[in-house]
Order: sequence, then structure tokens, then C-alpha cells
Amino acid sequence: MKNEIKIFSPATVANVACGFDVLGFCLDSIGDEMIIRKTEAQGLKITKVEGYDLPYEIEQNVAGVSAHAMYTALEPDCGFEIEIYKKIKPGSGIGSSAASAAGSVWGMNELLGNPLNQTQLTYYAMKGEALASQCEHADNLAPAIFGGFTLVKSIDPLHILQLPTPSELYATLIHPQIEVKTSESRAILPKEIPLQNAISQWANVGSLVHALHTADYDLIKESLIDSVVESHRKELIPHFDAVKTAALNAGALGCAISGAGPSIFALSKGKKTATAVESAMRIVYSNTEIEFETYVSKINVEGIYKI
Repeated sequence: MKNEIKIFSPATVANVACGFDVLGFCLDSIGDEMIIRKTEAQGLKITKVEGYDLPYEIEQNVAGVSAHAMYTALEPDCGFEIEIYKKIKPGSGIGSSAASAAGSVWGMNELLGNPLNQTQLTYYAMKGEALASQCEHADNLAPAIFGGFTLVKSIDPLHILQLPTPSELYATLIHPQIEVKTSESRAILPKEIPLQNAISQWANVGSLVHALHTADYDLIKESLIDSVVESHRKELIPHFDAVKTAALNAGALGCAISGAGPSIFALSKGKKTATAVESAMRIVYSNTEIEFETYVSKINVEGIYKI
């Protein structure tokens, strides 16, 4: 059995407009790399962090917290070293903390001969994710571990549903180089919402799930509407409305905030349209002083994988 594994732990988009805290999908063109190494000496160590200034202490690093939760439960007769090559900027809204939390447990599980299934891995990864967002949620973790689109049916007990991915679906993202902390983005949300908004939201979630199963791109377009969160969170993202209008005018099926923001995502039918949407998004921010990055990505149906 191998004693070392190098993995790609992908970025993810959570909420997917109408599915706050329950829907997510996995990206292919951006993600972290991690090396997990089995050691004879018991215990866990983070031995390298590159890309961003993150703590080496196990209890202060999301990858360490999730790894420790799994390690404590399994009590293996070995230890692990973790190297993190961070390419997803923390606070970007595309699952930076989830990539770390999921990657460490996925790699350890592989080196132990896969004693845990994907749901169990998600459970332990949630312990690390909670360090970043101050609550346990799995809408970024699930797509990173399962791949493709996922729906978190429940947290307790943890129940993840895998959803189909239409073959021509592409994601476009723009990441303005500002930071929006997940904990702050959650704090501005109302504790109660109007009943009509709730009805619209769960109708859109149901419609989107059906559209993914039937590859109905017109219905996907009708469903990618957020009646609950967007109106509050968009105030934290400069030029959000202009970006959304530009993306839709360029042919996107829908456009919304990725996770807690500040990244904005759009879904399109076909790579050509997704690339046109990218150009339209870039124009908006090119006329500002805010630095930004953009990505066009096929939906990653595999999730975390060995490099």
C-alpha cells in the first residue's frame, strides 16, 4: 500500500442561486494541491504550506481540524504529514476552506485503504469547515468529495444526494480581489423571510433538480433565481448587478453569488457561451480599480482526485 499521495482538491460553488446551504457543484479548472504522507510515528503534522499564509498548528488549520477528527475516530497505528499547496484564495467564495478540509481526510482515507465512504468523509470534513464559517455545513464539501452537483438533504443525520450534470453545462467565475468572510456574510442575513419568497425559493430548488435530471437548459435558466439571500449579500460585492446583467446579456443561463462571495458565477450551455460570458464579466471590472481573476470550467464530476 502506498505511503504517500498527491491530490487535486477542487474549488466549488455553493448555494447555486436558489439552494442556500444545500446545493453545490464542483469545478475543474481551479483547486488546491495537497500531499498526504503516512508516517510510522503516530500523530498529525502540517509540514508545508505554500500559496497563502495559513497556520501550521493542527487545531488552527481547517485541514488539520478535519484530519484530527477522522484520526481520533479511526485510531490508526500510524501518523500523517500534510503538505498544502494553496491555490484557492481564502475568502474567495469558491470553497477554499472546504478544499483543505476535504482534501486532508480524502487523502488519509486513500492511504488507509478507503475504510470510509464519501458521506463519512464529508462528516469529518465538516469539523474543519466549521472552523472557517463558525457552523457545520456541507454545501461546498459535498461536491468536492462526491463530484458534480450535490444536494445536502440533511446535516443530522448527514445525507448527501448526488445529482446528474448535463454534459454541455459550463461555469464561468469572476473573483474580485476583495475578501468577504463567510461568518460576516452569514451575519447580515435576516432570521425570517417573507412566505412568498420562501415559496419561490423552494419551487426554484425543485425545478433546478428536475432540470439537472432532464438536461433541460431552459428550465435551468428559469430556476437559477435567488429570492432569499442575494438581495442582502450583493451589497458586499461591488458592481454585482452590472456583472449579472452583462453575463445574462452574453447568453448565460443564470448568474449569482458563489457561496458567501465575493466571487460571482454564471452557468452556460456550451464552452463558447461560457467564454463569451467571461469576456462580458471582465469588461465590467476592467472599468474599475478592483483587481480580479476569471475562470471558465467544465463541471468536475469526479471531485477530488489523485495527481
